[in-house]
Amino acid sequence: MLVIRRIVDRRRSYTALFLKGEPPRIFPTDDAEHARILQIYKQDRAYEGVCNDFTAFKIGQNSDS
Repeated sequence: MLVIRRIVDRRRSYTALFLKGEPPRIFPTDDAEHARILQIYKQDRAYEGVCNDFTAFKIGQNSDS
């Protein structure tokens, strides 16, 4: 499973990609670039058949579903 996280320090912001058994890939990105990465890897909202933070933590879903 691919884990994508945002890292922000006082000077820069980064996108970090984590894959089991691989060294982390961390690179500087602005907010727009990070958002695009999330879209590409289907991490920007819940998708049927895709396990991400939105499905795992029920983020942004109605209680009716």
